[in-house]
Amino acid sequence: MGMQANAHIVWDWNGTLFHDNDAIIGATNAAFAELGLAPITLGQYRSLYCVPVPKFYERLLGRLPSDAEWELMDGVFHRHYADHRVRCGLTEGAAELLAGWRSAGRSQSLLSMYGHEELVPLVRGFGIETHFIRVDGRTGPSGGSKAEHMVRHLQALGAAVSPSRTVVIGDAADDAVAAGNVGARAVLYTGGSHSRASLEGAGVPVVDTLAEAVVEAERLVA
Repeated sequence: MGMQANAHIVWDWNGTLFHDNDAIIGATNAAFAELGLAPITLGQYRSLYCVPVPKFYERLLGRLPSDAEWELMDGVFHRHYADHRVRCGLTEGAAELLAGWRSAGRSQSLLSMYGHEELVPLVRGFGIETHFIRVDGRTGPSGGSKAEHMVRHLQALGAAVSPSRTVVIGDAADDAVAAGNVGARAVLYTGGSHSRASLEGAGVPVVDTLAEAVVEAERLVA
């Protein structure tokens, strides 16, 4: 395919490699119940979701949540998410795509806004950790943007990974913003947290399967 060996993919986790939509909706509705909000459907979630997450709650509340409300909702969300996620698995074809990219001599890493201490054993439990040269989860407070984390992730990867030869694959417009922030490309996948309409506003390729995302990544850095 005309690829050079130093092409690199930075994968997102939640909603991309990890198909956790059911857990996200269950945990979100549990958090909403704490403030007396009506439950929402996956379609509603995907049309309204944005980062930073307090802005998502603002769309539903009509105002930004107070610090106390945010702390409560965030805590409830993560507690319920941990209960729901055990019934979730990898996105269809994800393991094979990771293995194929690695066996072709290309590198890949994982960057997630999910807590690092929870992320690493989860990735390891699926038997895919060895496909990545680095796995980074969030180490600070939740609710922020991925852009600053992407900068640190690329710096940690070092000279072996060139931003201009890097493609970020994720399910959120924020993944495209984070990629642009470091001079990388992005491909957005419609199977996660955002609707196709909201993803298309990011101005990068939008695809419906992870297999298509990898093909698009190959094209972008060919």
